[in-house]
Amino acid sequence: MQAEREAEYSKGIELVAFNVNGQKYCLEITKIREIRRWSPVTVLPHSPAEVLGVMNLRGAVIPIFDLACFFGMGKTQANERNVVIICAVRDRSIGILVESVSEIVSIDMSEIQETPKIKSETTKSVIQGVLSVEGEMARLISLNSIVDPIATDMELL
Repeated sequence: MQAEREAEYSKGIELVAFNVNGQKYCLEITKIREIRRWSPVTVLPHSPAEVLGVMNLRGAVIPIFDLACFFGMGKTQANERNVVIICAVRDRSIGILVESVSEIVSIDMSEIQETPKIKSETTKSVIQGVLSVEGEMARLISLNSIVDPIATDMELL
């Protein structure tokens, strides 16, 4: 899998680093459409805990996911300091609530280390690898692996 990613990004990769519950994560910049300040969402009754609700973004209704909740860290107490990262997932837009965005990082693929071997299939599918950002370990996440199970249940995608 590492060899496939290296071939795909032979010139390197740009990532957006952000914080969720005090932990650092990254997403490929090509998956991100925009970063917005938090604003209240419309709650959807009987939706999974990870889905905060929906937001109207220039006429499009998009679901907003709470990454901390998805990662089993409890619900994020959304406030004006939080941000929503609007991402592209298979021709649709979704938003993910995070504490803050810290920086854009340009790295070589060789800097991404494989996710340690653990028993959790969810962790193995969600975390594509780990890398050092500002001297801190960050996790590179697979957006599709996070959104797919929830979106399938809710028929969002």
